Amino acid sequence: AVLGHIGLTPQSISVLGGFRAQGRTAARARSLLDEALRLQDAGAFAVVLECIPANVATAITNALEIPTIGIGAGGGTSGQVLVFHDLLGMLSHPHHDEFVPKFCKKYASVGIQINDGLAQFKKEVEEGMFPGKDYSPYEMSEEEEANFDKLLLKDAEKVRLKQNETVSKLKTTDESEQLNLYGNHQNDQ
Repeated sequence: AVLGHIGLTPQSISVLGGFRAQGRTAARARSLLDEALRLQDAGAFAVVLECIPANVATAITNALEIPTIGIGAGGGTSGQVLVFHDLLGMLSHPHHDEFVPKFCKKYASVGIQINDGLAQFKKEVEEGMFPGKDYSPYEMSEEEEANFDKLLLKDAEKVRLKQNETVSKLKTTDESEQLNLYGNHQNDQ
């Protein structure tokens, strides 16, 4: 299934130097209508109409048998879409407001709260405040904890013995033999 997209397309934003309205002349509006009809004829199930005048979007919607989805194209389309990062104000960089399209209504400004929350989380982790006892609710019974501690002690002894064995091997093994950097040449000596 293919969703068509006409008007301002993502790949054209940098070429055009930003969010620039499309179809603002009669000739360009007619070519957008023709593009939409070709997309329908090619089998698209719907067409996104982006950054085009509302009257052009309405005319395209009326001419098509498939739905249209508007983004900065007025209310005469079959449906609407916005980028949720923009409509929720999720980005809080000081320059972000300069790059939000004019057609995007911001319904919230959660970017600042997101940044504040992440900064607080980082601070509490770095200071050892989080997770703390309140957010570490899973516990063992005292008996099971004692049994687990015994198992850890046994494991620690095994690890210590293995480390001693490894240290001993390293002291007696030539570095090139130990790493086998040059293949196994024990028979060559």
